[in-house]
Amino acid sequence: MKHLTTTLGLAAATLWGGAGLAADDVTLQLKWVTQSQFAGYYVAQDQGFYEEEDLNVTIKPGGPDIAPAQVIAGGGADVIIDWMPSALASREKGLPLVNIAQPFKSSGMMLTCRKDTGIEGPEDFRGKTLGVWFFGNEYPFLSWMSQLGIPTEGGEDGVTVLKQGFNVDPLLQNQAACVSTMTYNEYWQVIDAGLTPDDLVVFKYEDQGVATLEDGMYVLEENLEDPAFVDKMTRFVRASMKGWKWAEENPDEAAMIVLDNDATGAQTEKHQKRMMGEVAKLTAGSNGALDPEDFQRTVDSLLSGGSDPVITEDPGDAAWTHQITDEALN
Repeated sequence: MKHLTTTLGLAAATLWGGAGLAADDVTLQLKWVTQSQFAGYYVAQDQGFYEEEDLNVTIKPGGPDIAPAQVIAGGGADVIIDWMPSALASREKGLPLVNIAQPFKSSGMMLTCRKDTGIEGPEDFRGKTLGVWFFGNEYPFLSWMSQLGIPTEGGEDGVTVLKQGFNVDPLLQNQAACVSTMTYNEYWQVIDAGLTPDDLVVFKYEDQGVATLEDGMYVLEENLEDPAFVDKMTRFVRASMKGWKWAEENPDEAAMIVLDNDATGAQTEKHQKRMMGEVAKLTAGSNGALDPEDFQRTVDSLLSGGSDPVITEDPGDAAWTHQITDEALN
Protein backbone atom coordinates (compact mmCIF):
# COMPACT_ATOMS: atom_id res chain seq x y z
CA MET A 1 0.00 0.00 0.00
CA LYS A 2 2.90 2.29 0.75
CA HIS A 3 4.27 1.82 -2.76
CA LEU A 4 0.86 2.50 -4.30
CA THR A 5 0.55 5.73 -2.32
CA THR A 6 4.02 6.86 -3.45
CA THR A 7 3.21 6.06 -7.07
CA LEU A 8 -0.07 7.93 -6.96
CA GLY A 9 1.64 10.87 -5.30
CA LEU A 10 4.26 11.09 -8.02
CA ALA A 11 1.62 10.76 -10.72
CA ALA A 12 -0.44 13.54 -9.18
CA ALA A 13 2.60 15.77 -8.91
CA THR A 14 3.31 15.20 -12.58
CA LEU A 15 -0.31 15.75 -13.61
CA TRP A 16 -0.86 18.93 -11.61
CA GLY A 17 2.59 20.43 -11.85
CA GLY A 18 3.63 19.58 -8.30
CA ALA A 19 0.25 20.19 -6.72
CA GLY A 20 -0.09 16.56 -5.65
CA LEU A 21 1.05 14.89 -2.46
CA ALA A 22 3.97 16.60 -0.79
CA ALA A 23 7.33 14.86 -0.91
CA ASP A 24 9.09 14.00 2.33
CA ASP A 25 11.60 16.65 3.42
CA VAL A 26 15.18 15.65 4.24
CA THR A 27 17.89 18.06 5.37
CA LEU A 28 21.49 16.95 4.81
CA GLN A 29 24.38 18.74 6.54
CA LEU A 30 27.73 18.37 4.78
CA LYS A 31 31.07 18.25 6.59
CA TRP A 32 32.68 20.91 4.41
CA VAL A 33 31.97 23.44 1.67
CA THR A 34 30.36 22.59 -1.66
CA GLN A 35 32.92 20.56 -3.60
CA SER A 36 33.30 17.24 -5.39
CA GLN A 37 33.89 15.51 -2.05
CA PHE A 38 30.08 15.52 -1.86
CA ALA A 39 29.30 15.04 -5.54
CA GLY A 40 27.02 12.05 -5.05
CA TYR A 41 24.43 14.09 -3.18
CA TYR A 42 24.40 16.95 -5.66
CA VAL A 43 24.17 14.46 -8.53
CA ALA A 44 21.24 12.67 -6.86
CA GLN A 45 19.47 16.01 -6.59
CA ASP A 46 20.35 17.18 -10.10
CA GLN A 47 19.49 13.89 -11.83
CA GLY A 48 16.16 13.55 -10.07
CA PHE A 49 17.11 10.49 -8.00
CA TYR A 50 15.73 12.06 -4.83
CA GLU A 51 12.58 13.11 -6.64
CA GLU A 52 12.13 9.52 -7.86
CA GLU A 53 12.13 8.46 -4.18
CA ASP A 54 9.53 11.13 -3.35
CA LEU A 55 12.06 13.20 -1.39
CA ASN A 56 12.63 16.92 -1.18
CA VAL A 57 16.28 17.16 -0.10
CA THR A 58 17.95 20.33 1.19
CA ILE A 59 21.76 20.14 1.08
CA LYS A 60 23.46 22.47 3.56
CA PRO A 61 27.16 23.21 2.90
CA GLY A 62 29.56 23.09 5.80
CA GLY A 63 32.59 25.21 6.60
CA PRO A 64 35.26 25.94 9.20
CA ASP A 65 32.71 27.23 11.70
CA ILE A 66 30.13 24.48 11.19
CA ALA A 67 30.25 21.24 13.17
CA PRO A 68 27.80 18.71 11.68
CA ALA A 69 27.32 17.02 15.07
CA GLN A 70 26.21 20.30 16.62
CA VAL A 71 23.83 20.95 13.72
CA ILE A 72 22.04 17.62 14.07
CA ALA A 73 22.01 17.92 17.87
CA GLY A 74 20.22 21.25 17.49
CA GLY A 75 17.64 19.85 15.09
CA GLY A 76 19.13 21.53 12.02
CA ALA A 77 19.55 18.34 9.99
CA ASP A 78 18.08 14.85 9.63
CA VAL A 79 21.36 13.32 8.48
CA ILE A 80 24.95 14.54 8.47
CA ILE A 81 28.18 13.69 6.68
CA ASP A 82 31.02 13.23 9.14
CA TRP A 83 34.28 11.38 9.62
CA MET A 84 34.03 8.41 11.96
CA PRO A 85 36.61 9.71 14.51
CA SER A 86 34.52 12.83 15.03
CA ALA A 87 31.24 10.90 15.08
CA LEU A 88 32.48 8.35 17.61
CA ALA A 89 33.91 11.10 19.79
CA SER A 90 30.54 12.84 19.75
CA ARG A 91 28.81 9.57 20.61
CA GLU A 92 31.07 8.95 23.60
CA LYS A 93 30.37 12.49 24.82
CA GLY A 94 26.63 11.80 24.80
CA LEU A 95 25.35 12.52 21.28
CA PRO A 96 24.14 9.11 20.03
CA LEU A 97 25.17 9.24 16.38
CA VAL A 98 24.73 6.08 14.33
CA ASN A 99 26.34 5.34 10.96
CA ILE A 100 23.61 4.29 8.50
CA ALA A 101 25.74 4.21 5.32
CA GLN A 102 29.39 4.48 4.29
CA PRO A 103 29.92 5.72 0.71
CA PHE A 104 33.68 6.21 1.21
CA LYS A 105 35.44 2.85 1.28
CA SER A 106 39.00 4.21 1.46
CA SER A 107 40.71 7.11 3.22
CA GLY A 108 42.11 10.08 1.31
CA MET A 109 44.25 11.39 4.15
CA MET A 110 48.00 11.73 3.65
CA LEU A 111 51.03 13.35 5.22
CA THR A 112 52.86 15.20 2.45
CA CYS A 113 56.53 15.99 3.11
CA ARG A 114 59.28 17.95 1.41
CA LYS A 115 62.01 15.61 0.22
CA ASP A 116 64.67 18.27 0.89
CA THR A 117 64.05 17.90 4.64
CA GLY A 118 65.66 14.48 4.51
CA ILE A 119 62.48 12.53 5.13
CA GLU A 120 62.38 9.23 3.29
CA GLY A 121 60.38 7.11 5.73
CA PRO A 122 58.42 7.47 8.98
CA GLU A 123 61.59 6.89 10.98
CA ASP A 124 62.83 10.27 9.70
CA PHE A 125 59.96 12.19 11.36
CA ARG A 126 61.88 12.49 14.62
CA GLY A 127 63.07 16.02 15.29
CA LYS A 128 60.81 17.47 12.58
CA THR A 129 57.79 19.79 12.67
CA LEU A 130 54.66 18.23 11.19
CA GLY A 131 51.48 20.08 10.29
CA VAL A 132 48.35 18.39 11.60
CA TRP A 133 44.67 19.26 11.30
CA PHE A 134 42.79 19.35 14.58
CA PHE A 135 39.03 19.55 15.35
CA GLY A 136 38.89 15.75 15.47
CA ASN A 137 41.10 15.20 12.43
CA GLU A 138 44.26 14.78 14.53
CA TYR A 139 43.37 11.40 15.96
CA PRO A 140 44.58 9.18 13.12
CA PHE A 141 47.90 11.04 13.24
CA LEU A 142 48.25 10.67 17.00
CA SER A 143 47.43 6.97 16.74
CA TRP A 144 50.06 6.59 14.03
CA MET A 145 52.75 8.32 16.09
CA SER A 146 51.80 6.19 19.10
CA GLN A 147 52.19 3.01 17.08
CA LEU A 148 55.58 4.24 15.82
CA GLY A 149 56.66 5.08 19.36
CA ILE A 150 57.35 8.70 18.42
CA PRO A 151 56.48 11.32 21.10
CA THR A 152 54.47 14.34 19.93
CA GLU A 153 55.83 16.83 22.46
CA GLY A 154 58.85 17.88 20.39
CA GLY A 155 62.53 17.25 21.01
CA GLU A 156 65.10 15.36 18.97
CA ASP A 157 63.41 12.02 19.62
CA GLY A 158 59.90 13.27 18.95
CA VAL A 159 57.97 15.48 16.56
CA THR A 160 56.70 19.00 17.02
CA VAL A 161 53.03 19.19 16.08
CA LEU A 162 51.98 22.37 14.29
CA LYS A 163 48.24 23.02 14.38
CA GLN A 164 47.64 23.39 10.68
CA GLY A 165 44.96 25.55 9.15
CA PHE A 166 43.00 24.30 6.17
CA ASN A 167 45.79 25.22 3.77
CA VAL A 168 49.33 24.05 2.93
CA ASP A 169 51.22 27.28 3.72
CA PRO A 170 53.44 25.73 6.44
CA LEU A 171 54.96 23.39 3.84
CA LEU A 172 55.36 26.07 1.19
CA GLN A 173 56.94 28.47 3.66
CA ASN A 174 59.23 25.84 5.21
CA GLN A 175 57.53 26.13 8.60
CA ALA A 176 56.92 22.39 8.62
CA ALA A 177 58.60 19.40 7.01
CA CYS A 178 55.23 17.76 6.36
CA VAL A 179 51.58 18.83 6.30
CA SER A 180 48.25 17.06 6.31
CA THR A 181 46.67 16.74 2.88
CA MET A 182 43.84 14.88 1.18
CA THR A 183 44.48 12.99 -2.04
CA TYR A 184 41.68 14.93 -3.69
CA ASN A 185 42.36 18.43 -2.41
CA GLU A 186 45.34 19.88 -0.52
CA TYR A 187 47.96 17.70 -2.22
CA TRP A 188 47.05 19.40 -5.48
CA GLN A 189 47.32 22.81 -3.82
CA VAL A 190 50.96 21.93 -3.13
CA ILE A 191 51.47 20.95 -6.77
CA ASP A 192 49.70 24.05 -8.07
CA ALA A 193 51.95 26.19 -5.84
CA GLY A 194 55.01 25.04 -7.79
CA LEU A 195 56.37 21.94 -6.08
CA THR A 196 56.52 18.78 -8.18
CA PRO A 197 55.78 15.18 -7.18
CA ASP A 198 59.56 14.58 -7.32
CA ASP A 199 60.00 17.25 -4.63
CA LEU A 200 57.68 15.37 -2.27
CA VAL A 201 57.34 12.21 -0.25
CA VAL A 202 53.77 11.19 0.62
CA PHE A 203 52.55 8.79 3.28
CA LYS A 204 48.99 7.59 2.80
CA TYR A 205 47.29 6.68 6.06
CA GLU A 206 45.66 3.79 4.21
CA ASP A 207 49.11 2.35 3.41
CA GLN A 208 50.34 2.89 6.98
CA GLY A 209 47.52 0.82 8.45
CA VAL A 210 46.09 3.71 10.50
CA ALA A 211 43.38 4.93 8.14
CA THR A 212 40.02 5.76 9.69
CA LEU A 213 36.69 5.92 7.89
CA GLU A 214 35.69 9.24 6.37
CA ASP A 215 32.47 10.73 4.98
CA GLY A 216 29.82 8.44 6.40
CA MET A 217 26.11 9.22 6.83
CA TYR A 218 25.01 9.62 10.45
CA VAL A 219 21.65 10.06 12.15
CA LEU A 220 20.48 10.23 15.76
CA GLU A 221 19.88 6.79 17.27
CA GLU A 222 16.47 7.66 18.68
CA ASN A 223 15.15 8.50 15.20
CA LEU A 224 15.78 4.93 14.04
CA GLU A 225 12.94 3.86 16.32
CA ASP A 226 10.50 5.72 14.04
CA PRO A 227 9.41 3.53 11.07
CA ALA A 228 8.57 6.61 8.99
CA PHE A 229 12.07 8.03 9.53
CA VAL A 230 13.66 4.67 8.68
CA ASP A 231 11.64 4.51 5.47
CA LYS A 232 12.68 8.06 4.57
CA MET A 233 16.37 7.33 5.21
CA THR A 234 16.14 4.11 3.21
CA ARG A 235 14.96 6.08 0.20
CA PHE A 236 17.56 8.78 0.86
CA VAL A 237 20.45 6.30 1.01
CA ARG A 238 19.25 4.46 -2.09
CA ALA A 239 19.06 7.68 -4.12
CA SER A 240 22.35 9.00 -2.72
CA MET A 241 24.26 5.83 -3.61
CA LYS A 242 22.73 5.96 -7.08
CA GLY A 243 24.14 9.49 -7.25
CA TRP A 244 27.57 8.31 -6.13
CA LYS A 245 27.75 5.53 -8.71
CA TRP A 246 26.63 7.95 -11.42
CA ALA A 247 29.37 10.35 -10.31
CA GLU A 248 31.99 7.57 -10.45
CA GLU A 249 30.97 6.74 -14.02
CA ASN A 250 30.65 10.39 -15.13
CA PRO A 251 33.30 12.29 -13.13
CA ASP A 252 33.56 15.37 -15.33
CA GLU A 253 29.80 15.81 -15.55
CA ALA A 254 29.50 15.30 -11.78
CA ALA A 255 32.11 17.99 -11.16
CA MET A 256 30.15 20.43 -13.31
CA ILE A 257 26.99 19.67 -11.31
CA VAL A 258 28.93 20.51 -8.15
CA LEU A 259 30.09 23.78 -9.70
CA ASP A 260 26.50 24.65 -10.56
CA ASN A 261 25.69 24.34 -6.85
CA ASP A 262 28.63 26.39 -5.58
CA ALA A 263 26.98 29.62 -4.48
CA THR A 264 30.34 31.15 -3.44
CA GLY A 265 31.93 30.98 -6.87
CA ALA A 266 35.16 29.96 -5.16
CA GLN A 267 35.59 26.61 -6.92
CA THR A 268 37.16 26.15 -10.35
CA GLU A 269 36.37 23.66 -13.08
CA LYS A 270 39.94 22.31 -13.18
CA HIS A 271 40.12 21.72 -9.44
CA GLN A 272 36.67 20.14 -9.15
CA LYS A 273 37.21 17.75 -12.08
CA ARG A 274 40.54 16.69 -10.63
CA MET A 275 38.97 16.30 -7.18
CA MET A 276 36.13 14.20 -8.53
CA GLY A 277 38.60 11.89 -10.24
CA GLU A 278 40.36 11.28 -6.93
CA VAL A 279 37.17 11.01 -4.87
CA ALA A 280 35.88 8.33 -7.26
CA LYS A 281 38.83 6.16 -6.18
CA LEU A 282 37.69 6.42 -2.55
CA THR A 283 34.03 5.56 -3.17
CA ALA A 284 34.88 2.73 -5.58
CA GLY A 285 34.09 -0.66 -4.08
CA SER A 286 31.41 0.64 -1.73
CA ASN A 287 27.74 -0.05 -2.26
CA GLY A 288 26.95 2.10 0.77
CA ALA A 289 26.94 -0.62 3.41
CA LEU A 290 29.50 -0.21 6.19
CA ASP A 291 32.10 -3.00 6.29
CA PRO A 292 32.32 -4.14 9.94
CA GLU A 293 36.04 -4.83 9.50
CA ASP A 294 36.62 -1.23 8.37
CA PHE A 295 34.67 -0.06 11.40
CA GLN A 296 36.75 -2.18 13.78
CA ARG A 297 40.00 -1.02 12.20
CA THR A 298 38.92 2.56 12.77
CA VAL A 299 37.96 1.89 16.38
CA ASP A 300 41.21 0.06 17.10
CA SER A 301 43.21 2.92 15.62
CA LEU A 302 41.37 5.50 17.70
CA LEU A 303 41.76 3.49 20.90
CA SER A 304 45.52 3.29 20.36
CA GLY A 305 45.99 7.06 20.35
CA GLY A 306 48.42 7.09 23.28
CA SER A 307 47.65 9.00 26.46
CA ASP A 308 44.83 11.00 24.90
CA PRO A 309 42.77 8.67 22.68
CA VAL A 310 39.73 10.03 20.87
CA ILE A 311 37.56 7.32 22.44
CA THR A 312 38.15 5.29 25.58
CA GLU A 313 35.78 2.38 24.90
CA ASP A 314 34.81 0.31 21.88
CA PRO A 315 31.21 1.36 21.10
CA GLY A 316 30.51 -1.95 19.41
CA ASP A 317 27.75 -2.39 16.85
CA ALA A 318 25.55 0.17 18.61
CA ALA A 319 27.40 2.86 16.63
CA TRP A 320 26.37 1.54 13.22
CA THR A 321 23.52 -0.29 11.54
CA HIS A 322 22.80 -2.18 8.34
CA GLN A 323 19.07 -1.62 8.88
CA ILE A 324 18.94 1.10 6.24
CA THR A 325 21.32 -0.30 3.64
CA ASP A 326 19.88 -3.82 3.81
CA GLU A 327 16.54 -2.43 2.69
CA ALA A 328 17.89 0.28 0.37
CA LEU A 329 20.17 -2.04 -1.58
CA ASN A 330 17.73 -4.93 -2.06
